[in-house]
Amino acid sequence: MLGLITLLQDALLQPKADTVAQGVSNAVAATPQIHLIDMLMKGGVLMIPLGILSLIAVFVFVERYITIAKAGKLEDNFMPMIRDQITSGNMQSARSLAKNTAGPIARMIDKGIQRIGKPIDNIEKSMENVGKLEIYGMEKNLVILSIIAGIAPMFGFLGTIAGMIQTFFNISITSDITLGTIAGGIYVKMITSATGLIIGIVAFIGYSFLNAQIDKVVNKMEGASAEFIDILQEPTR
Repeated sequence: MLGLITLLQDALLQPKADTVAQGVSNAVAATPQIHLIDMLMKGGVLMIPLGILSLIAVFVFVERYITIAKAGKLEDNFMPMIRDQITSGNMQSARSLAKNTAGPIARMIDKGIQRIGKPIDNIEKSMENVGKLEIYGMEKNLVILSIIAGIAPMFGFLGTIAGMIQTFFNISITSDITLGTIAGGIYVKMITSATGLIIGIVAFIGYSFLNAQIDKVVNKMEGASAEFIDILQEPTR
């Protein structure tokens, strides 16, 4: 008897469990999804200047990174070879080595070699002037990343504000103040704010990173300059 009752309960409960599982499955399947590209397309006209700003930021970062990385490269034996040539009195070979070596450090040392025979203060001043020009060359166009880091979020907020104005204008005309209408309009228009913030953050990180790389090159230039002055004060062979 108990076995019969159990079978009847299983038969009655199983369809309900299947029904519940099927309902959950249908609910999951019916959950709307949106792809990233589709979401960005809904951002509006201001997504165009934001896209342009992002491309400019990427181009400037890559171009400056390659330039700064090349500027920081120097053969480990460069300064020892310069020392050997100068201490042996072979100034022409020292200058030829500096001229044939690429990079701001070599150009700065070349200027110092050209000024050999003049007071140390004059040599240091000449090398310092060349160093300033080289640093300026490395910092070229970095301001563009700084500007993008500042204006990209503003473009994003402008797009959101414009979208909010449009949403509430439509509500005032249609008198449709349902939660779905309001929320749908707001989330679409906030896409520009999110995009602008992301571009601004990435541009600021790139700007800070490149400045840090320039500081490393400057430290190498200062070390090479100090070593060169020490070489000049050593007795010749």
